[in-house]
Amino acid sequence: MGTVAHILVDGSNLIHAWADLRSETRRGDKTVARERLVGRLLVLLPVACERLTVVFDGRGADLVVEHPHGPESVAVIYTPAGVTADDVIERLVARAADPATCLVATADQSERSTVEAAGAVWCSPDELAARVERAGEQQERRVAGLARDNGRKWNRR
Repeated sequence: MGTVAHILVDGSNLIHAWADLRSETRRGDKTVARERLVGRLLVLLPVACERLTVVFDGRGADLVVEHPHGPESVAVIYTPAGVTADDVIERLVARAADPATCLVATADQSERSTVEAAGAVWCSPDELAARVERAGEQQERRVAGLARDNGRKWNRR
């Protein structure tokens, strides 16, 4: 699964692409869908990237950057009205020291072309879901290994 420096996610796009999150928005639970998306993506941090940014379209007059899970390595951005998540993602890729270390997740083919032309790597919502799954499995193996090691140490006492 190769590690990348920065995973950038078009949040609204992914919510509409992933069936369980899409159903949350249909029930009127956009906030729940956003929180579930970010929560699900957190598994990527320790094993698949150094930084995770999820960008959502238009919420108010100002650009809002939140770090809901504490570390600066996880950012949730809400664009100001009139600015799209695509715009922000494109700017972040353009400002990256090495755009090739950025992975952009979106189903938007126009956005794909733009970020790839800027040097970033693109992945589909399905590919990101597979990355999340693999990262979760890798973490489960790590935890199981730690539990085994702790059990062996405990049994030696």
